[in-house]
Amino acid sequence: MNPITNNTIRVKKMNQELVRQTLKTMKQATKSTVARATGLSIATSGSILNELSATGELLELEAEESNGGRPAKVYQYNMNFSYIACIIVKAGLNAHSLQFMVANLAGEAVEEGHEEHMPMDVATIDQLISKLISHYPEIQAIGIGVPGAVNQGVMNTGDIQELINVELEKLIREKYEIEVILENDMNLTAYGFYHKQEYDEEKSVAVVTFIEGSFPGAGLMVNGHIHRGSTRFAGEIAFLPYGMSREEQFQQLHDRNTFPSLSAHAVTSLIAVMNPETIALTGSLMQAADIDLIRQECLKNIPEMHMPQLILLEHPDEDYMHGLITMTLESLAYSYQLVEKRR
Repeated sequence: MNPITNNTIRVKKMNQELVRQTLKTMKQATKSTVARATGLSIATSGSILNELSATGELLELEAEESNGGRPAKVYQYNMNFSYIACIIVKAGLNAHSLQFMVANLAGEAVEEGHEEHMPMDVATIDQLISKLISHYPEIQAIGIGVPGAVNQGVMNTGDIQELINVELEKLIREKYEIEVILENDMNLTAYGFYHKQEYDEEKSVAVVTFIEGSFPGAGLMVNGHIHRGSTRFAGEIAFLPYGMSREEQFQQLHDRNTFPSLSAHAVTSLIAVMNPETIALTGSLMQAADIDLIRQECLKNIPEMHMPQLILLEHPDEDYMHGLITMTLESLAYSYQLVEKRR
């Protein structure tokens, strides 16, 4: 394909995506309204609207009344034109689990479920994906959250040994020929928490979790963007220099007498490095009374003027799934090429 043709196709896809996002925001619009909102010509807008209507991606509603001329067609985005599947892989003491949701393009749940497995491996995840796609062939993207550091589609450290160093993202993408994202659980929780706040301007926040049976982790949002680091190791606060062995760190995390001090060490480090506006603390080891104890410990080293708001995040799974849905929907941009053999 020559460069001119390639550029034309790219511009067309960008214009289509612009029209999609405009209609998703406006709910309903006419051709002229879309043209004004996007800055595209009426002819280009009309052509794109016709193409998207022909595939069923847009719905044509009753025509808008006019003052004598032909009634203008009204378009609405079809949020059920396709779906996404979001899967959260969780590590447990006695059994691992898969929490899943099939959602439409508005992020609304179509189906939800929960399964427990031991062990948890690629075949187990693939079996669930296969079942969901057979029930919903309109699925265009898969989002998977895992309890570990992810780099280039591979979990290289984490709480589920069978999934470490497995090219999970690539395997699923090649098998089903759809968009796939694999992301760290804490990054997704922070992403979901951040987007729920609906900030007027870009902020920096962190979500830190302390879960029974596991080492702590954090998700970092710096100036409105996930901070992953050069090898996507950012937020692995279990590797901070606590001045003790991993075994002793684990013991102190699970001892109510030493937990506030050790967790405050991690929080103090995040404040000094990130200077966030808010740090949300969560996990089964975290109690409401710990928030003030941690704050007081932090103030021994951090000047009060630089102390962020410390809050208890009581329902982190909701933020986790919200982050996974948001990121998976975003991955669909410029990738609206349906796999016809699954239709």
